[in-house]
Amino acid sequence: MKIHPDIISAPFISSYGKGWVKVANEQLTRSVVLSSDGRRFDWPCARFEDLTATHFEQLAQLKPELVIFGSGERLRFPAAALTRALIECQIGIETMDIQAACRTYNILAGEGRHVALALLMESSSG
Repeated sequence: MKIHPDIISAPFISSYGKGWVKVANEQLTRSVVLSSDGRRFDWPCARFEDLTATHFEQLAQLKPELVIFGSGERLRFPAAALTRALIECQIGIETMDIQAACRTYNILAGEGRHVALALLMESSSG
C-alpha cells in the first residue's frame, strides 16, 4: 500500500503569542475569522463587551459544522442571546482562550473538517 501525505489547503495558524497570531507568514493583531474552506476576514470587534449577535450571525453565514471562538487571553463565554443564529442553524460553538482555539482549529482543519475560527484580539486586556 502506497501512503501519500494529505494535502491540506485550509489556512492554518503557524504560531501565536500574546496579542497576535501568524497565518500564512502574516502576523495579525486584530480580530479575525478563518474558515477551513479558505475564507478569511476581519472581525470588527476589539473588546469582549462589544460583541453583538451580528458578530455571530456572520459566522453562521459560513455554514461550518463548528465555530471555535477564541475569547481572548482568558476564557469567557458569550451570552446565549448572542449565539442564537448559530443555535438556530444547528452549528456547534466551542469557546476557548486564543491559544487553545488556534491549536484546536489547526487539528480539525487538518482533518478536513469544515470549521470556522473566530479570534477576539482585544486592543487592551479586559
